[in-house]
Amino acid sequence: MAASKINLKLLIDSKHNRVVFAEAGKDFVDFLLSLLALPVGTVIRLLTKSTMIGSIANIYGSLEKLDESYMQPNQNKDSILKPTITTQVTNQNFLLPDTKKPENPNLYYCSSHPGYVSDIHNSVCSHCRSQCYTRYMNQKVEFVGTNVSASTDTSASDQAGGYVKGLVTYMVTDDLSVSPMSMVSVVGLLNKIEIKDFSVLEEKVVEFGIDEGLELLKASLLSKNALTAVFLPKLN
Repeated sequence: MAASKINLKLLIDSKHNRVVFAEAGKDFVDFLLSLLALPVGTVIRLLTKSTMIGSIANIYGSLEKLDESYMQPNQNKDSILKPTITTQVTNQNFLLPDTKKPENPNLYYCSSHPGYVSDIHNSVCSHCRSQCYTRYMNQKVEFVGTNVSASTDTSASDQAGGYVKGLVTYMVTDDLSVSPMSMVSVVGLLNKIEIKDFSVLEEKVVEFGIDEGLELLKASLLSKNALTAVFLPKLN
C-alpha cells in the first residue's frame, strides 16, 4: 500500500522565488510540533550521520562501534542509539517512521522482586543491589489483552490525538513559525516581507509524506527558509 500523504497549499512569491507561507491543517502542525519531542539520537538515525553538521554524529558513530562489554550492566546501546518518543502523536506516525514508543513495550522483572520492573533487559535489580546482592531483571512481563471497546467519556476532539485542535486552518511561514490563520495575520505577513504587488503571488498544492518529512526535519536544523528549501526545487 502506498505511503499516506497530506496536502499543503503554498503561497509562493514568484518574483523572489520563495514560499511565503503554507496553509495547513492539524496534521501538518502536529508533525511540526512533534519534531520538538525527537531525541537527538533519533534525529541522527533518521537523517543519517553523513548529513549531520558538527560533531555530534561522531558521538553516535563511536557508540555504534563500542563493544557492549564496556556498557554498564543496566544500560544498553539501543536505548541511546534508537530512543523512542514517549509522546504519542497518533496521526503522525507515517511521517517519521519507527519513532513511536511501542504500545506494549517489553518489561522485565527480577525473580526475587516481581514488583519492580524495567524496560531494559538484564538491568540490575535496584532492590537486590540495596541489600548487597546482584540479580538481573530478565523475566519478561506477560501482557494481558484489554478490551479496547470499553466506552469512555473522552470527547471526539480528544480522541483525535496530536497536539492542536482540528477544524482550524493554520499559517506556517517559511521559517516554520505557526499561528492560526486569519486575514489580519496574512496581511501583516505580506506587509512584513514587503510584498505590495499581489500579482507575483501564486498558489500551489503539494503533497507531504515520509520523504518530505525527513527533508523538512533536516531543513529545520539548517535553514531559516525551510519550506522554500524543501518544496521549491520540486516545483521548478
